[in-house]
Amino acid sequence: MTENSQGARTERSRQLFDRARRIVPGGVNSPVRAFGSVGGTPRFIRSGKGSRITDVDGNSYLDLIDSWGPMILGHAHPAVIDAVQQAVGRGLSFGTPSEGEVLLAEEIVARIGPVEQVRLVSSGTEATMSAVRLARGFTHRAKIVKFAGCYHGHVDALLAAAGSGVATFALPDSAGVTAATTAEVIVLPYNDIDAVRVAFADHPGEIAAVITEAAAANMGVVPPAPGFNAALAQVCHDDGALLITDEVLTGFRVSRTGMYGLDGAQEGWAPDLMTFGKVIGGGLPVGAFGGRADVMALLSPLGPVYQAGTLSGNPIATAAGLATLQQLDDAVYEKLTATAGSIGELAAAALGAAGVPHRLQRAGTLFSVFFTDAEVTNFDLARTQHTAAFAAFFHAMLDAGIYLPPSAFEAWFVSAAIDDDDLQTIADALPAAANAAARALHHG
Repeated sequence: MTENSQGARTERSRQLFDRARRIVPGGVNSPVRAFGSVGGTPRFIRSGKGSRITDVDGNSYLDLIDSWGPMILGHAHPAVIDAVQQAVGRGLSFGTPSEGEVLLAEEIVARIGPVEQVRLVSSGTEATMSAVRLARGFTHRAKIVKFAGCYHGHVDALLAAAGSGVATFALPDSAGVTAATTAEVIVLPYNDIDAVRVAFADHPGEIAAVITEAAAANMGVVPPAPGFNAALAQVCHDDGALLITDEVLTGFRVSRTGMYGLDGAQEGWAPDLMTFGKVIGGGLPVGAFGGRADVMALLSPLGPVYQAGTLSGNPIATAAGLATLQQLDDAVYEKLTATAGSIGELAAAALGAAGVPHRLQRAGTLFSVFFTDAEVTNFDLARTQHTAAFAAFFHAMLDAGIYLPPSAFEAWFVSAAIDDDDLQTIADALPAAANAAARALHHG
């Protein structure tokens, strides 16, 4: 489409996409950006302010991606911009310790009880890769349990039956990942604690760790069944294994204390290691992993588990992350929760009125709408949804100036910058989008 209901034009985005495809594989630097599962031309974004982003053709969109989570305060938040500008004025990178990394680490530890020590890295992928290595080094075991549909970055071993971009492109795993790499990884259905118990019974004393998204959000939002994460902790600890909860998406996004604050802190269990990203960088590249002090003590330079990174603890990224976290008080989370609830309910009501089978699922301030009428508790069920209906829905919303994640297997993200006028814009756009989804179902 070259025009939308706003009179939007996409010529400049088309030109840039054509240029990019000549020099960048697929024209993008992360696969879901290519619009491969929804079709059409990806929008090249030039700027963002508050709840909105503007593309290179001058079209404005209400943003429900928020850079996949980090822009929780909205784009170009004054406090974050000021912190970054001050940090830039002092220099971009030093390759030495700096105060910002200490302050950010202290903020993370202060918020998350089970995290006694934390190490900063430059991406969520680095965080999960390092946490798995550390778990193996601590337990002197090799096997790892993960769940189908949970995505932990593009670590070779953890791409087996991953979700998110892999689900979007219907790839069960990735070419280039050898059988030897995944031989020590056991992939189980999410939310199936009996399968976990069987795996431990079959491999007593061999499993180093279970790694799970604290709430699955890369096959759409699939919250853990009540007691599932607590049972994982119990099974792991009974066998001497570690539990790693991946909060790269949910950390400081679904609540002030992440998914742990809505789950483990309420039920009285704790993971041994946790991974973070997204929000803790305020939009700049950063990741972190942390947990029990006795486990973290095995990291070099104190212990034998090697991990390093030239840009780890970068002063610009830590400034943006710290400024973001300092703004995230209880009032902000109350607003985010209310906003997410309102948008989810508006979408569900519109789809219901149009006769479109759907399922609204939430984890704190994260939510997604599955185009199926059954509860989604695992990856196999997530894949039963009608992706063509989602594609029609997505484009109708985009035409109305609302930018949703361009995949049926992603969470929707809200920012604190969304106001009542924005909610009305969404409400006005939804009936036509729901009708477009209904037509796709009837012609599918």
